[in-house]
Amino acid sequence: MASLLPTVMRMASLQKDCAAALPAMFDNCDILSFEDTQLVLATPSSAVAAKLKQQIPKLQTALRAKGWQINAIRLKVQVTRSIAPVVHTQQLVLPAQAVNAFAELGDALPETEQNKTLIAAVRAMAARRR
Repeated sequence: MASLLPTVMRMASLQKDCAAALPAMFDNCDILSFEDTQLVLATPSSAVAAKLKQQIPKLQTALRAKGWQINAIRLKVQVTRSIAPVVHTQQLVLPAQAVNAFAELGDALPETEQNKTLIAAVRAMAARRR
C-alpha cells in the first residue's frame, strides 16, 4: 500500500489541476492514466468528449504552466460514469401544532363536491403524521 501512495497523490494532484484549468467541463471527467507524458481522460459521453477535445490546447498549456510535462492528451468515452448517484432524501417532520392545524382545516372546509378530494387528502395527511 505504501508504494501506491505517491502514485495516488500524484493522480489526485493532476485531477485537481485539470479541474482548475477547465472547471465547468471537467466535473464529469476523470483521469485514467498518466504515463510517458501522455494523459488519458475518461469522459461520460461523446458530446462531452467533443467539447473537451476543443479545449485540449488550453488544458495542455495550463498543465504545463503548473509543471506537468504533458505532450499528448487522449480521451476515452466511458458511459457508466454518466449515471447520476442516488440521492437519499429525508422525510420532513411536521410539528404537532402544524398537524393539528391540518386536522382542523380538514374539519373546517365546507363539504362540497369540489372540496371532497381536498378534505380527504388533508385528513389523511394529518392522520399519517400523528
